[in-house]
Amino acid sequence: MTTLKQAIDALVRTEDCWRGTVPENWLQGRTAYGGFSAALALHAAQQSDVDLPPLRSAQVSFIGPLSGDIVIRASRLRRGRNAAFVQADVESEAGLGLRATFVFMGAVASRVDHQTGSAPGFPMPGPETQTFRGHSAVAFSRNFDLLDRRDESVGPAEWLRWVRLAERDGLDPMVELVAVADCLPPSALKLLGGPAPLSSMTWLLNILGPQPVTRDGWWLLRATTDYVREGSSSQQMAIWNADGTPVAEQMQSVAIFA
Repeated sequence: MTTLKQAIDALVRTEDCWRGTVPENWLQGRTAYGGFSAALALHAAQQSDVDLPPLRSAQVSFIGPLSGDIVIRASRLRRGRNAAFVQADVESEAGLGLRATFVFMGAVASRVDHQTGSAPGFPMPGPETQTFRGHSAVAFSRNFDLLDRRDESVGPAEWLRWVRLAERDGLDPMVELVAVADCLPPSALKLLGGPAPLSSMTWLLNILGPQPVTRDGWWLLRATTDYVREGSSSQQMAIWNADGTPVAEQMQSVAIFA
């Protein structure tokens, strides 16, 4: 098993790119798990400039499969007084697999302080809670400790899950969060009643604070599907920390071939 930290440490920086490999235990079918490839792209983006402010937003397109040897290129699109935009591309033998635009932005003074909503009533796993370590049929999921809520309080197109990386020591907090943030099956699968061929198309992640912090590595993820028709689905996603503080909001487009 190759940990995320080991995969990042194994990246080799050249004059114009980073070179690495997608370990087999980070695959999701024939491509890398999206949170893994996005986390590597974020790492390269963070190293592409000096004194970058915290990550605030990521716009990710999953363009094609990524496996085996990969090349990551990160470049500045624009940097102003408060915000920096960095593009990162990840390629493998099959061509361009992922393109991400990361927005880094420092805090600015504002007269507005507004927040709505609260975390779902799903207690964080404790020392005696029985969690599961992914599924042997889905390679990447074995890198996570998971706990799903399966009672009738969960909607028919909703997924609610506690997630933590099994090995997370030494990771940048933002890289860890990005790796965790995609660790939910599309909630539209619940409408189908089981597994089906699918492909994530786009992913928008907005960070709600300057630094993601939680306890014991646990993050609460929720996905709710608003629309599924003619093979296209759209879902809203959210993340809270162990104390119920909102950490991120997300939206994802998923193609479902069933």
